[in-house]
Amino acid sequence: MDEMEEELKCPVCGSFYREPIILPCSHNICLACARNILVQTPEAESPQSSRASGSGVSDYDYLDLDKMSLYSEADSGYGSYGGFVSAPTTPCQKSPNGVRVFPPAVPQSGPQQHLLPHPASLPPIPRNSCITCPQCHRSLILDDRGLRGFPKNRVLEGVVDRYQQSKAAALKCQLCEKSPKEATVMCEQCDVFYCDPCRLRCHPPRGPLAKHRLVPPAQGRISRRASPRKISTCTEHELENLSMYCVQCKMPVCYQCLEEGKHGTHEVKALGAMWKLHKGQLSQALNGLSDRATEAKEFLVQLRHMVQHIQENGVEFEACLVAQCDALIDALNRRKAQLLAQVNKEHEHKLKVVRDQISHCTVKLRQTTGLMEYCLEVIKENDPSGFLQISDALIRRVHMNESQWGKGTLTPRMTSDFDLTLDSGPLLQTIHQLDFVQMKVPAAPILQLEECCTQNNSATLSWKQPPLSTIAVEGYILELDDGNGGPFREVYVGTETICTVDGLHFNSTYKSRVKAFNSSGVGQYSKTLIMQTSEIAWFTFDPASAHPDIVFSNDNLTVSCNSYDDRVVLGTAAFSRGVHYWEMTVDRYDNHPDPAFGICRGDVLKDVMLGKDDKAWAMYVDNNRSWFMHNNSHTNRTDGGVAKGSTIGMLLDFTRGILIFLINDEQQGPVAFESLEGAYYPAISLNRNVQVTLHTGLPIPDFYTPGEADPTSSVC
Repeated sequence: MDEMEEELKCPVCGSFYREPIILPCSHNICLACARNILVQTPEAESPQSSRASGSGVSDYDYLDLDKMSLYSEADSGYGSYGGFVSAPTTPCQKSPNGVRVFPPAVPQSGPQQHLLPHPASLPPIPRNSCITCPQCHRSLILDDRGLRGFPKNRVLEGVVDRYQQSKAAALKCQLCEKSPKEATVMCEQCDVFYCDPCRLRCHPPRGPLAKHRLVPPAQGRISRRASPRKISTCTEHELENLSMYCVQCKMPVCYQCLEEGKHGTHEVKALGAMWKLHKGQLSQALNGLSDRATEAKEFLVQLRHMVQHIQENGVEFEACLVAQCDALIDALNRRKAQLLAQVNKEHEHKLKVVRDQISHCTVKLRQTTGLMEYCLEVIKENDPSGFLQISDALIRRVHMNESQWGKGTLTPRMTSDFDLTLDSGPLLQTIHQLDFVQMKVPAAPILQLEECCTQNNSATLSWKQPPLSTIAVEGYILELDDGNGGPFREVYVGTETICTVDGLHFNSTYKSRVKAFNSSGVGQYSKTLIMQTSEIAWFTFDPASAHPDIVFSNDNLTVSCNSYDDRVVLGTAAFSRGVHYWEMTVDRYDNHPDPAFGICRGDVLKDVMLGKDDKAWAMYVDNNRSWFMHNNSHTNRTDGGVAKGSTIGMLLDFTRGILIFLINDEQQGPVAFESLEGAYYPAISLNRNVQVTLHTGLPIPDFYTPGEADPTSSVC
């Protein structure tokens, strides 16, 4: 019941309603609060004041917002009972919904209290007083009765009283002898409050007491304190009880209102009957609202579960992100170690080269220095003959030693700089571009059953992504089986969410499913949808595939030709399974032409007689005889021709793979063609001397017994 508490509080004072009255806008307000927010309007600016006197509740005049702009906070304010004020001196308060309230003046010596003075002690309401609803902000001018013209909401007052009583101190057991314990239940039949020990001792759930209804103490208190129904009196005739209900004004009225007032000509009904009717309507409305509330509770549970899942997924995703970043850091550290090893290798190589050069140069320098010291000592000798004996050799040694210090010998073999530069630019750019990308495959699409249908031998399917799915979808793949329980095959790949598949088998059951894909992969399949194609094939001649000389009429069921040469026209349906029968009647037959009837492939020649190429199987016929023809081969000449009004039938049986022709319900010759497999279109070739009409949806002729039954056989 705590949720109901806001419904029981006044929008002005924010406290529980005290003597609530009903405004014409159906909102409620405390009587004292209504006095507090009254505003007096100037006599000159109240064009409807002359109408206010003596009018009923339905005569209250609503002001337009433009008129109410006269009463701004700067020039009027809200007075309690006084006249029109230009600047309120009473301290301004605000209710919970923001309405400015100026409480009634009280003596300065005493504290302010929310008292309800007796109506007789209140000062009279000034003429042309205006009140604005604090909830919907609709304004109206009061009539001579003032606030007494508003009906009291005794129902709301009773609910507030019971609610406040239910929130009072805990109830005590009525059977405890000493120190009564807190009551836990109340028996509605016994009208007694029990604690648990006393209930078990004095009110056991057996025998006649087993049928008693035990309720919580708070509910029992409300039911006990529910006041008897009060007799309401009329607001205009205070001595009369309300006994009828005015249907037009939607308000209770008394007999005097019917005899003297404006309700005399209105439709009225018994108050009790309307009371029960409106209670039933309110109960019915509450049922719908209860369903919405139940759905809202379930939705809240779903949202709370989502919060939990979001938290769990957030922790999991964060851990995954940390692991991925740590893996990148580990890879960078490994690469760092490899690069450092490369630098150390280069460092050691440079040191070795320089040290080898130092060692080599040191040895040579020692040899050169020794040779120089020796030559200097030789030069000091004064023996010419002895000097000349060795001077040539020494000169050669000096020159040879000098040549060993030639160009490049005193040049370092290695620089001290490291000719290595770490190219980190692309990696830094990649790190800066590191971001989240779509890594999940799409969710399974949802087939929209209300938009999926079959027509003839075509199937239309529609689907959509789940409402809460945010994963990008690049396209869809639609799959159907072969209509005979075979494997699925792709029939559509693209971005559309609706697809019509033509050329299916008649009287066949197809299974269909769809899945979505993106750059990360292919998602799960949708639920499988089973669709049944038409049991009977209805088709017409096809203008799209016909030769331009063909003329169509009768909704494409009748064809003729503008040319003296033979021209071919196909049907709109293709057959590849089952048993099919259709007929054509000759509407016009002049000068003994040779029309050809039969079946063909979709790429048959359209400017020659049907059967001239290897794409058609036909019977051409004149007024005396007929021939079967395929690939320009004429066979089985049979007597019996056609004339105006003749009927040519074609029976195509895929269970046996044969084609039979009939003329006027009689088989024409033997079986025309055998070993037929694949997809075939009904067809005819004719010239300007012939006009025929197509008939489909026909039963198989009585003389014919189909071969071994095929689970997908159909008759058309």
